[in-house]
Amino acid sequence: MTQVLPILHPTPRFLEGQVIAITAADRGFGRVMAQGLADAGATLVLVGKMGEQLAGLASLIERSGATAIPMQADVSVPLDWIKVQKRIVEIFGALQGVVHSADKRTHPSLTLLSENEWMDLFQANMKSSVGIAQTLLQRLPGSWLTIVGPHLDEGGLQGNTLRGGLRGLVDSAHSEGLRINLLLPSRSPSGEDELNIGVVNAVTALASPALMHLTGMCIDVPLPVVQRSDLDQLSPEHRANFLPPEPPRSEP
Repeated sequence: MTQVLPILHPTPRFLEGQVIAITAADRGFGRVMAQGLADAGATLVLVGKMGEQLAGLASLIERSGATAIPMQADVSVPLDWIKVQKRIVEIFGALQGVVHSADKRTHPSLTLLSENEWMDLFQANMKSSVGIAQTLLQRLPGSWLTIVGPHLDEGGLQGNTLRGGLRGLVDSAHSEGLRINLLLPSRSPSGEDELNIGVVNAVTALASPALMHLTGMCIDVPLPVVQRSDLDQLSPEHRANFLPPEPPRSEP
Protein backbone atom coordinates (compact mmCIF):
# COMPACT_ATOMS: atom_id res chain seq x y z
CA MET A 1 0.00 0.00 0.00
CA THR A 2 1.61 3.27 -1.12
CA GLN A 3 1.63 6.46 0.92
CA VAL A 4 -0.26 9.47 -0.33
CA LEU A 5 1.84 12.45 -1.34
CA PRO A 6 2.23 15.13 1.34
CA ILE A 7 0.07 18.22 0.92
CA LEU A 8 2.88 20.63 1.81
CA HIS A 9 6.60 20.18 2.45
CA PRO A 10 6.65 19.70 5.36
CA THR A 11 2.95 19.10 6.05
CA PRO A 12 1.74 21.31 8.93
CA ARG A 13 -0.35 19.41 11.46
CA PHE A 14 -3.18 21.93 11.30
CA LEU A 15 -5.81 19.27 12.09
CA GLU A 16 -4.27 18.35 15.44
CA GLY A 17 -7.05 17.66 17.95
CA GLN A 18 -9.77 16.98 15.37
CA VAL A 19 -11.55 13.61 15.40
CA ILE A 20 -12.69 12.82 11.85
CA ALA A 21 -14.63 9.79 10.60
CA ILE A 22 -14.11 8.62 7.02
CA THR A 23 -16.60 6.30 5.36
CA ALA A 24 -15.54 3.82 2.67
CA ALA A 25 -12.02 4.13 4.06
CA ASP A 26 -11.34 0.58 2.86
CA ARG A 27 -11.26 1.54 -0.82
CA GLY A 28 -10.72 4.20 -3.48
CA PHE A 29 -10.60 7.85 -2.45
CA GLY A 30 -11.43 6.93 1.15
CA ARG A 31 -8.06 5.24 1.66
CA VAL A 32 -5.94 8.11 0.32
CA MET A 33 -8.07 10.79 2.02
CA ALA A 34 -7.49 9.00 5.33
CA GLN A 35 -3.73 9.14 4.85
CA GLY A 36 -3.83 12.81 3.90
CA LEU A 37 -5.93 13.76 6.94
CA ALA A 38 -3.63 11.71 9.19
CA ASP A 39 -0.58 13.52 7.80
CA ALA A 40 -2.30 16.79 8.74
CA GLY A 41 -2.62 15.60 12.35
CA ALA A 42 -6.24 14.42 12.57
CA THR A 43 -7.35 11.49 14.73
CA LEU A 44 -9.21 9.15 12.40
CA VAL A 45 -12.04 6.66 12.60
CA LEU A 46 -11.95 4.42 9.52
CA VAL A 47 -15.42 3.16 8.62
CA GLY A 48 -16.21 0.57 5.94
CA LYS A 49 -17.44 -2.90 5.18
CA MET A 50 -14.10 -4.69 4.78
CA GLY A 51 -12.61 -5.17 8.22
CA GLU A 52 -9.26 -6.57 7.09
CA GLN A 53 -8.55 -3.61 4.79
CA LEU A 54 -9.58 -1.14 7.49
CA ALA A 55 -7.29 -2.79 10.03
CA GLY A 56 -4.37 -2.72 7.56
CA LEU A 57 -4.87 0.97 6.84
CA ALA A 58 -5.20 1.79 10.55
CA SER A 59 -1.92 -0.03 11.21
CA LEU A 60 -0.19 1.90 8.41
CA ILE A 61 -1.43 5.23 9.77
CA GLU A 62 -0.45 4.31 13.33
CA ARG A 63 3.11 3.52 12.17
CA SER A 64 3.31 7.05 10.75
CA GLY A 65 2.65 8.46 14.23
CA ALA A 66 -1.05 9.33 13.86
CA THR A 67 -4.06 7.77 15.57
CA ALA A 68 -6.57 5.67 13.63
CA ILE A 69 -9.09 3.04 14.64
CA PRO A 70 -11.14 0.82 12.31
CA MET A 71 -14.90 0.38 12.67
CA GLN A 72 -16.62 -2.11 10.39
CA ALA A 73 -20.12 -0.92 9.43
CA ASP A 74 -22.47 -0.35 6.51
CA VAL A 75 -23.39 3.35 6.67
CA SER A 76 -26.27 2.87 4.24
CA VAL A 77 -28.00 1.17 7.22
CA PRO A 78 -29.07 4.03 9.55
CA LEU A 79 -28.68 2.02 12.75
CA ASP A 80 -25.12 1.06 11.77
CA TRP A 81 -24.14 4.70 11.39
CA ILE A 82 -25.87 5.73 14.64
CA LYS A 83 -23.94 3.01 16.49
CA VAL A 84 -20.66 4.15 14.93
CA GLN A 85 -21.31 7.79 15.81
CA LYS A 86 -22.23 6.89 19.39
CA ARG A 87 -19.13 4.71 19.76
CA ILE A 88 -16.85 7.47 18.46
CA VAL A 89 -18.18 9.93 21.03
CA GLU A 90 -17.78 7.31 23.78
CA ILE A 91 -14.13 6.75 22.86
CA PHE A 92 -12.96 10.27 21.99
CA GLY A 93 -15.58 12.51 23.60
CA ALA A 94 -16.18 14.36 20.32
CA LEU A 95 -16.57 14.05 16.56
CA GLN A 96 -15.56 17.22 14.76
CA GLY A 97 -16.27 16.07 11.22
CA VAL A 98 -17.23 13.34 8.77
CA VAL A 99 -15.90 12.73 5.26
CA HIS A 100 -18.48 10.59 3.49
CA SER A 101 -17.69 8.84 0.20
CA ALA A 102 -20.99 8.74 -1.68
CA ASP A 103 -19.29 7.57 -4.84
CA LYS A 104 -20.43 4.01 -5.42
CA ARG A 105 -20.80 3.53 -9.16
CA THR A 106 -22.32 1.02 -11.50
CA HIS A 107 -23.04 0.72 -15.20
CA PRO A 108 -23.90 4.16 -16.68
CA SER A 109 -27.01 2.89 -18.46
CA LEU A 110 -30.03 2.98 -16.16
CA THR A 111 -31.88 0.46 -18.36
CA LEU A 112 -29.29 -2.21 -17.51
CA LEU A 113 -29.95 -1.93 -13.78
CA SER A 114 -32.45 -4.09 -12.00
CA GLU A 115 -34.69 -2.49 -9.38
CA ASN A 116 -32.60 -4.03 -6.61
CA GLU A 117 -29.35 -2.75 -8.15
CA TRP A 118 -30.79 0.76 -8.43
CA MET A 119 -31.95 0.71 -4.80
CA ASP A 120 -28.54 -0.54 -3.63
CA LEU A 121 -26.90 2.34 -5.49
CA PHE A 122 -29.39 4.85 -4.08
CA GLN A 123 -28.87 3.64 -0.52
CA ALA A 124 -25.08 3.62 -0.85
CA ASN A 125 -24.95 7.19 -2.18
CA MET A 126 -28.09 9.16 -1.35
CA LYS A 127 -29.70 7.44 1.61
CA SER A 128 -26.41 7.12 3.50
CA SER A 129 -25.66 10.84 2.95
CA VAL A 130 -29.10 11.88 4.19
CA GLY A 131 -28.78 9.60 7.24
CA ILE A 132 -25.38 10.98 8.22
CA ALA A 133 -26.54 14.58 7.78
CA GLN A 134 -29.68 13.98 9.87
CA THR A 135 -27.83 12.36 12.77
CA LEU A 136 -25.19 15.10 12.84
CA LEU A 137 -27.90 17.78 12.96
CA GLN A 138 -29.79 15.97 15.70
CA ARG A 139 -26.95 14.65 17.86
CA LEU A 140 -23.79 16.63 17.04
CA PRO A 141 -24.90 20.01 15.69
CA GLY A 142 -21.39 21.48 15.92
CA SER A 143 -19.87 18.91 13.55
CA TRP A 144 -19.25 19.31 9.82
CA LEU A 145 -19.81 16.99 6.84
CA THR A 146 -17.93 16.79 3.56
CA ILE A 147 -19.47 14.51 0.93
CA VAL A 148 -17.41 13.15 -1.97
CA GLY A 149 -20.10 12.51 -4.54
CA PRO A 150 -20.50 10.50 -7.75
CA HIS A 151 -17.72 11.30 -10.19
CA LEU A 152 -18.39 13.73 -13.00
CA ASP A 153 -17.43 11.12 -15.60
CA GLU A 154 -20.44 9.05 -14.51
CA GLY A 155 -23.18 10.31 -16.79
CA GLY A 156 -26.62 9.06 -17.65
CA LEU A 157 -29.81 9.40 -15.68
CA GLN A 158 -28.47 7.77 -12.53
CA GLY A 159 -25.32 9.88 -12.24
CA ASN A 160 -27.14 13.16 -12.86
CA THR A 161 -29.99 12.16 -10.54
CA LEU A 162 -27.69 11.30 -7.65
CA ARG A 163 -25.57 14.43 -8.04
CA GLY A 164 -28.72 16.55 -8.22
CA GLY A 165 -30.06 14.91 -5.08
CA LEU A 166 -26.82 15.51 -3.19
CA ARG A 167 -26.76 19.16 -4.29
CA GLY A 168 -30.29 19.49 -2.92
CA LEU A 169 -29.20 17.86 0.34
CA VAL A 170 -26.32 20.32 0.68
CA ASP A 171 -28.66 23.29 0.20
CA SER A 172 -31.21 21.92 2.67
CA ALA A 173 -28.78 20.85 5.39
CA HIS A 174 -26.84 24.11 5.09
CA SER A 175 -30.03 26.13 5.57
CA GLU A 176 -30.77 24.11 8.73
CA GLY A 177 -27.39 24.92 10.26
CA LEU A 178 -25.13 22.00 9.30
CA ARG A 179 -21.74 22.91 7.91
CA ILE A 180 -21.78 20.77 4.77
CA ASN A 181 -19.94 20.78 1.43
CA LEU A 182 -19.98 18.53 -1.64
CA LEU A 183 -16.93 17.58 -3.72
CA LEU A 184 -17.37 16.11 -7.21
CA PRO A 185 -14.15 14.53 -8.57
CA SER A 186 -13.78 14.53 -12.34
CA ARG A 187 -13.19 10.76 -12.40
CA SER A 188 -12.92 7.61 -10.32
CA PRO A 189 -9.87 7.00 -8.13
CA SER A 190 -6.81 5.64 -9.91
CA GLY A 191 -4.34 3.16 -8.49
CA GLU A 192 -1.67 5.86 -8.11
CA ASP A 193 -2.07 8.07 -5.06
CA GLU A 194 -0.34 11.04 -6.66
CA LEU A 195 -3.05 11.17 -9.34
CA ASN A 196 -5.72 11.51 -6.63
CA ILE A 197 -4.01 14.26 -4.64
CA GLY A 198 -6.52 16.89 -5.77
CA VAL A 199 -9.30 15.20 -3.80
CA VAL A 200 -7.03 14.77 -0.78
CA ASN A 201 -6.08 18.45 -0.82
CA ALA A 202 -9.70 19.59 -1.17
CA VAL A 203 -10.95 17.40 1.69
CA THR A 204 -8.08 18.37 3.97
CA ALA A 205 -8.46 22.08 3.22
CA LEU A 206 -12.19 22.00 4.02
CA ALA A 207 -11.36 20.34 7.37
CA SER A 208 -9.03 23.22 8.28
CA PRO A 209 -10.22 25.50 11.10
CA ALA A 210 -9.21 28.44 8.88
CA LEU A 211 -11.92 27.52 6.36
CA MET A 212 -14.79 26.78 8.72
CA HIS A 213 -16.70 29.70 7.17
CA LEU A 214 -17.02 27.81 3.86
CA THR A 215 -20.29 25.89 3.76
CA GLY A 216 -23.08 24.98 1.37
CA MET A 217 -20.63 24.65 -1.51
CA CYS A 218 -20.59 22.18 -4.42
CA ILE A 219 -17.05 22.02 -5.77
CA ASP A 220 -15.83 20.28 -8.93
CA VAL A 221 -12.40 18.72 -8.40
CA PRO A 222 -10.46 18.20 -11.67
CA LEU A 223 -8.01 15.31 -11.63
CA PRO A 224 -5.34 14.22 -14.13
CA VAL A 225 -6.65 11.94 -16.85
CA VAL A 226 -5.50 8.33 -16.47
CA GLN A 227 -4.31 6.93 -19.78
CA ARG A 228 -5.37 3.49 -20.91
CA SER A 229 -1.74 2.30 -20.78
CA ASP A 230 -1.65 3.37 -17.12
CA LEU A 231 -4.81 1.39 -16.42
CA ASP A 232 -3.20 -1.72 -17.83
CA GLN A 233 -0.58 -1.51 -15.08
CA LEU A 234 -3.14 -1.53 -12.27
CA SER A 235 -4.17 -4.55 -10.26
CA PRO A 236 -7.52 -6.11 -11.25
CA GLU A 237 -9.07 -4.66 -8.07
CA HIS A 238 -7.98 -1.10 -8.84
CA ARG A 239 -8.89 -1.45 -12.53
CA ALA A 240 -12.41 -2.59 -11.61
CA ASN A 241 -12.75 0.41 -9.32
CA PHE A 242 -11.85 2.80 -12.13
CA LEU A 243 -13.67 1.34 -15.12
CA PRO A 244 -17.47 1.06 -15.32
CA PRO A 245 -18.78 -2.51 -15.19
CA GLU A 246 -19.20 -4.39 -18.44
CA PRO A 247 -22.80 -4.61 -19.67
CA PRO A 248 -24.42 -7.99 -19.11
CA ARG A 249 -24.16 -10.39 -22.02
CA SER A 250 -27.38 -11.62 -23.55
CA GLU A 251 -27.98 -15.34 -23.40
CA PRO A 252 -27.61 -17.14 -26.74
